[in-house]
Amino acid sequence: MADLAVTVARKGREMALVKVGRAGKITLPAALRRQLAIVEGDELEAEVVEGGLLLRRVTEAERKKAWAEIRRIIDTPKWREPPTMSPEDQERMIFEKVERLRHGDA
Repeated sequence: MADLAVTVARKGREMALVKVGRAGKITLPAALRRQLAIVEGDELEAEVVEGGLLLRRVTEAERKKAWAEIRRIIDTPKWREPPTMSPEDQERMIFEKVERLRHGDA
């Protein structure tokens, strides 16, 4: 199927009309893909903006930066030190706090 691009003038700018297909898929007209050097497999970030949707190419560098940030978060220690209370002591402490809350002694 050949690309079918309809161009409309809006606020002094040319805009391509695209149609939403099955499963929400859209096809960018070939002229736009050529103009923006978008090729099959490129990733685009979609953002809701006032009055519409903004598609922005995600570069390899941005993707690597995002994964590095995710890895940093995952690798960050979550405990400053190991728990000092035994599981039994923790359970007793929780039980006591719940009892104080029930009786209004929080």
